[in-house]
Amino acid sequence: MTTVLIGEQDSRCREKLRRYMAAVPGISQVVTAASSAETFVRYTIERPAVVFLDVDIPDLGGPETARQLVAAHPDANVVMLAEQDDHERLAEAMAGGARGYLTRHPSVEEICAALAHVVVDTRMRRIANGEPPPPLLEVPLTERERQVLDGMSRGMSNHEIGRELFLSEDTIKTHARRLFRKLGANDRAQAVALGIRAGLVR
Repeated sequence: MTTVLIGEQDSRCREKLRRYMAAVPGISQVVTAASSAETFVRYTIERPAVVFLDVDIPDLGGPETARQLVAAHPDANVVMLAEQDDHERLAEAMAGGARGYLTRHPSVEEICAALAHVVVDTRMRRIANGEPPPPLLEVPLTERERQVLDGMSRGMSNHEIGRELFLSEDTIKTHARRLFRKLGANDRAQAVALGIRAGLVR
């Protein structure tokens, strides 16, 4: 579990959720969107493990956004953000493919529980479909480590990765050593292979 997407119309609520989720173990990146259209774009670019979606999000509304997102990306894991008494729209969202819901002001514990539920359920569905589920990293890669791994997957040298990220070659080497250790890899080729298995490299 590394990246989550928050689709929330209220900027204060969105920022509060972003801070909360950034502090949750296992989350290395939190991206945000303020509308249905932006949610679709951010999902396509980032491919987050979980989308936390405001039931009132502008453009299409939460239930329809969830339905279209899951229709386009069957592996998308959508968790609605709503009030507990919003039964009708929650039911509509669940029928459209949402996996569950949280209140608009969840605790860190509730976020962790939702993430654990989605990850375990997703892995079980993959096993049922005969797919080997990617291993969960005990220590997730940081965003910078993911960028270095992405560069490796494109055949770039440490110098080239550093130039792209505006970092020194020594800094890239440090990130590489750390991501090797986290992945249990001995070299670049093994790191890229393990990254692909873990869903970290597309």
